[in-house]
Amino acid sequence: MNDTICAISTAQGNGAIAIIRLSGNAAFKITDKIFHPAKANIDTINPKPNSIIFGTIKNNNEIIDEVLVSFFKSPNTYTGEDIVEISCHGSLYIQQKILQLLIKSGARTAYPGEFTQRAFLNGKMDLSQAEAVADLIASSSEAAHKIAINQMRGGFSNELAKLRDNLLQFISLIELELDFGEEDVEFADRNDLLNLIGNIENIITKLIKSFELGNVIKNGVPVAIIGKPNVGKSTLLNAILNEEKAIVSHIAGTTRDSIEDTFNYNGITFRFIDTAGIRETSDTIETLGIERTFQKISQAKIVLALFDANDSREKINTDLKLIAEKTGDNKIIIAVINKIDTANNSIVKIDNHLIYSQINISAKNKDNIETLLDKITDSLNLNQIDNNDVIVSNARHFEALTLALDALTRAKEGINNSISNDFLAMDIREVIHHLAGITGEEISTDEILGNIFGQFCIGK
Repeated sequence: MNDTICAISTAQGNGAIAIIRLSGNAAFKITDKIFHPAKANIDTINPKPNSIIFGTIKNNNEIIDEVLVSFFKSPNTYTGEDIVEISCHGSLYIQQKILQLLIKSGARTAYPGEFTQRAFLNGKMDLSQAEAVADLIASSSEAAHKIAINQMRGGFSNELAKLRDNLLQFISLIELELDFGEEDVEFADRNDLLNLIGNIENIITKLIKSFELGNVIKNGVPVAIIGKPNVGKSTLLNAILNEEKAIVSHIAGTTRDSIEDTFNYNGITFRFIDTAGIRETSDTIETLGIERTFQKISQAKIVLALFDANDSREKINTDLKLIAEKTGDNKIIIAVINKIDTANNSIVKIDNHLIYSQINISAKNKDNIETLLDKITDSLNLNQIDNNDVIVSNARHFEALTLALDALTRAKEGINNSISNDFLAMDIREVIHHLAGITGEEISTDEILGNIFGQFCIGK
């Protein structure tokens, strides 16, 4: 933490410009050794905060590049330390040369993520916000961006802060009773404590449930296209992607392995998976492909059950029942009736509780493909993101919330069973510990004592 660190902050490779960042107590002094402002009498050791100065980077008398240097003074910076950002031309040679000069002048190369780590250690953000920085950089869709930006701006942290305040009140009351245990004094009404636990339990449960949605949005929503051979699965994939991704043939069993590709629609990244046709076969390779189909079904969030418009209602319902049995209860099944352009009779209307919706399409002619995509998007129920509700997308946060909920359940059962305050306090401290694992902020003994003496009148 006493070192001044430096690194190239822009993407690797040639570009119009590149940015080299320094952070640390000696950032201004190190920059002054190699930077020469175009205007005379400009102090770069004690620069004006949030200023940009034009000049040159020199190695002794050799000019390396003309640059713009931005100066940011602590504590009002990203890391909480003095920061310098050198905007140079994007030549790989120039970037490396400036980096070498900075290291020669007293800086060291930053470790991966060290700028954000320093921001956390200096209290500029908590752990969940720090992790959101990486999610924001990696976001490839509007929905993933919304989740990351909301978390980075403190949406998740604010929710946890409310829980933390409630738990601080809770543990303070219990600790207070322990201090006055010999006098048999009860400061915490058990019904009030149960209500408090119930409220916290509801919030944590809601956050846990949001992970299923948040995780698939962060990594792309997996959509499996399944059905019998020759119903048009590969044609549908090609129509959605608007390219010939999968081989299309009238020969049954052409697709023997799953084919995947991503597609961004209305701000959501979908991972469409074309699978082998489901049927009885003696072909070893095709059998392996069908087994993989069922594996992909288990991984999918949405299942497009594809049927031929010329098939009877009875046949479609029989196949749909088989698909529903293989998918389980947590999948969104959309029945897609394909080949409506060749239908001899009226299109079958499926009245089945197993499906989310039915869409009639012609994959060959690309009829109703956009309607299908709209229905897929609607099935995710993304209104909660639009309303800025907190969505958990990090597996580590999900695990911590699950463990916190388990401990909270034990505390509730303990109150109902009149458990001693010692064990009750242990359960609540465990809840606090798991939530602190998300933000990195434990509740200390000093805070508990401060809360007790700050809110309760004990002999004054």
